[in-house]
Amino acid sequence: MAYELEARERAHRRADEGGERRRVAAPGVPEHRRPVVQDLGDGYVRVYVWELPVRVWHWINAFSIFTLFATGVYIGNPFVFPVPLIPGEAANFFMGWVRIVHFITGFVFAVAWVGRLYWLIWGNRYAAENPFTKEFWSGMWETLKFYLFLPNRKRHYVGHNPLAMFSYYALGVMSLIMVLTGFFMLFEPQLDTTWGKLVSWQFKVFGDAFTIRSIHHVVAWLIMIFVMVHVYMAIRDDFMERSGTLSSIFTGWKTAPKEAVAEELGRKLDVPVETSEALRN
Repeated sequence: MAYELEARERAHRRADEGGERRRVAAPGVPEHRRPVVQDLGDGYVRVYVWELPVRVWHWINAFSIFTLFATGVYIGNPFVFPVPLIPGEAANFFMGWVRIVHFITGFVFAVAWVGRLYWLIWGNRYAAENPFTKEFWSGMWETLKFYLFLPNRKRHYVGHNPLAMFSYYALGVMSLIMVLTGFFMLFEPQLDTTWGKLVSWQFKVFGDAFTIRSIHHVVAWLIMIFVMVHVYMAIRDDFMERSGTLSSIFTGWKTAPKEAVAEELGRKLDVPVETSEALRN
């Protein structure tokens, strides 16, 4: 076993001479799941955390959320060109355009959600964390204690820590609720059509149309609260840890101490730290 490890290390050194990029993973892990690590020297490494599909999804999602929220607030309370109380010929089509933008963006949001779900499976190690493990929940508890200024054993996480990952899973559930209730409101007037029949089951789950609309409204505000906390935490992490959190959503790369990354990858990939060859001198 020791001889095999030494031979593998020599092969890696020959292939990666000069501090070039190397892939770190447990034996048998598919190549696309292996994190890419680049040695920067002076005890630091760069890790390719967010792949291009994740970054594209992030910005599509951000644009969609803000567009949907702004247009949704206006649809609920048209403060510009208010809808007249007395029925009659419309003086403009502003509300119509707002609704069209809202509906089109809603479809984009739904497609992006499906794409992100796909990338949970086919992305690299940082595309998702398995929430059905004891380590995930214990790590989330220690991270929560860290942010509450309580004694803790929080570990270093190159990607999302378990608490952040849990919040993203919650965002995924809320996004699904928004898509389903949104499609219901769009096709409610045509329940006898194919699309209408696809959403009519929500009557049995949520009750009447008013309840479904109320759920849509409340979850929209919960998502906006998530967005505010997310932006604050990203800025805080960038200034506190100097890991390039903000720039990483553009470039995909984050910087961290070499020892911390070796420990985290060794644990994440279910192999001893000392066998993470790409993080050794």
